[in-house]
Amino acid sequence: MRCQKLMMGFVLSTTLATLAVAVPPTGAVGRPGAEGRVTKAEPGSRAGAGSTAGATAGDRPASGPASGRAGDRAGEKAAGVSLFRGRAFDTCLAPSVDTMRRWSSSDYKAVGVYFGGRGRACPRQPHLSHGWMRAVRGQGWKVLPLYVGSQSPCVISKNKKHVRMGRYPVQQGAREGRDAVKRAKSFGMRASSPLYLDMEAYNYRQVECGKTTLAFVRAWNREVRRSGYVPGFYSSANFGVRHMETARRAGVRDLPSVIWFARWHKRPSLYNEPVLRKNAWQERRIHQYAGNVKERHGGRTLKIDRNLVHAPVARIS
Repeated sequence: MRCQKLMMGFVLSTTLATLAVAVPPTGAVGRPGAEGRVTKAEPGSRAGAGSTAGATAGDRPASGPASGRAGDRAGEKAAGVSLFRGRAFDTCLAPSVDTMRRWSSSDYKAVGVYFGGRGRACPRQPHLSHGWMRAVRGQGWKVLPLYVGSQSPCVISKNKKHVRMGRYPVQQGAREGRDAVKRAKSFGMRASSPLYLDMEAYNYRQVECGKTTLAFVRAWNREVRRSGYVPGFYSSANFGVRHMETARRAGVRDLPSVIWFARWHKRPSLYNEPVLRKNAWQERRIHQYAGNVKERHGGRTLKIDRNLVHAPVARIS
């Protein structure tokens, strides 16, 4: 009897672990709540504080199998994905071309811009255009494009609850994936560019919410990948990123090709993040290590988030 109880307990715990990453069938999953609006330690009011000190010694990918599906990575290499390694900042509102020129004196060599999605904190981007992309590329900048779409039904931030995803996450994720590709093309971003889905922190341990969110993310990834772009994923290390890593270890398909994890107030490090195994997402990581800080370069002050990058950047026509 004792053995039977132990065996039943083991089966039950295994089943619950599987549910955490299970993918729902196409169709409705639970009632997610009203459509909401999205937030992130979001760029419009973020900035990295302090200096951009060197990364830790652990910033080397571990030997062993690369993250993700081998087929996805092989396809990316064949298509000519452009990798960047260095410092980047992101900010809610894309700066003017002149401000970008002035900031060329900083240690940052890449910039994150919010090019689409109904959840952006700064939906109006007066400077952002195809012309802007070409101009900053000419100044030597690399670009990390962020798409802030529908958010998880169990998103934590109050100002994102009005952009929560609906009851049909597969269809909605695919639709927003197509929108991301369409917008990327309008800004001159060519195939093989990464498109980073911004999913603010959410309580993925709520089983139905975790299933709904994962279904949305996978559908978004499939659509972006089908169109020849590289799907990336931004979230808090302890929430969305931990969810993706749990799914990866469980063998779930259609996961992001690049992980952008937010863990503030820590020394920048790509391969010492505790929720990620070192052989996961090699050469496909971004660490957002500070946020909502002000920096001044070339006479211009911006509120930014700070990032350490070893990941794909946009290919601009």
